[in-house]
Amino acid sequence: MDLELRHLRVICAIADAGSITRAAAALRMTQPGLSAQLRRIENRLGGAIFDRGRTGAIPTAFGELVLTRARAILPGVDALLADTARLARRHAPEELRLGSVGAPLLAELVLAVRRSLPGARVTARCRYAPGPLLDDLAAGRLEAAVVGDHPGRELTAPAGVLLRPLVTEPVFALLPAGHPLAARESVRLSALTGEDWAVPRPDGDRTREYWSTVFALMGRQPRMPYEAEGRQLVELIRAGLAVTLCQATFIEVPGVIVRPLTGNPLWYRHLLAWPQDGPLAPHGETILRQVAQGYLGAVTGTYARWRERHPGLAEPAA
Repeated sequence: MDLELRHLRVICAIADAGSITRAAAALRMTQPGLSAQLRRIENRLGGAIFDRGRTGAIPTAFGELVLTRARAILPGVDALLADTARLARRHAPEELRLGSVGAPLLAELVLAVRRSLPGARVTARCRYAPGPLLDDLAAGRLEAAVVGDHPGRELTAPAGVLLRPLVTEPVFALLPAGHPLAARESVRLSALTGEDWAVPRPDGDRTREYWSTVFALMGRQPRMPYEAEGRQLVELIRAGLAVTLCQATFIEVPGVIVRPLTGNPLWYRHLLAWPQDGPLAPHGETILRQVAQGYLGAVTGTYARWRERHPGLAEPAA
């Protein structure tokens, strides 16, 4: 048996886990299968790497030497593979992988990328929170993504990833169509704190944290009995069971009403991110401008009227 990189990873996994059973679970292997593979590795290297007993797998003196060398080799190999993969994709971008959070800009991003690289095949996937998308960009699993954040909760770009603002827009209220406040041109946030709320789950986009901070400054925390997103959230609002907040570009559907918040107390920022050494890097600023201008196509209804009353605010990046 020739020694391969995967064998070094197996040895390190066992040492990190402290037992063959735990390492097998982490590697998604069976315990007998991992034990047999370890025996083959030890036979190839010529000595026992671990003492195996009731307390787990403890490296032998021979094993310490093997582990020291393996841990010195693997990071450099991983870096080589990542760098060559990124370079290869930059020079041969036959497939461009895009991502987005729940925002109205994914289609504009796809169109802008197709205009810049018309011969490439474009794929896309959506995530609820920006964190996984930024991780994918840093690891070379995506070429660009639309993400978002809030004031005081700004995203930090991973090493090697560029993060550029597209537009900052106000946050609006989403109410049942029959709500007493739905007839008003705008709604005070304080007038909604006595209502039941439907809210997104508390995960990586920090929306719940941002809302709670604003409520705390008001001295009131509304009841939040419903945790929902997407269609389920809209149905709770439509049924008159709750109120919530939404992006200004939210498209009204029958049974729900979008209204600006008086004084614009909350804001949301759309951003475009891409790896600085990825295949879209030479076109990044052009794509950014095109997506920002495409944002205006999502401005309709209540938001369009708000923009007329607030010229100069929520302008896309030039």
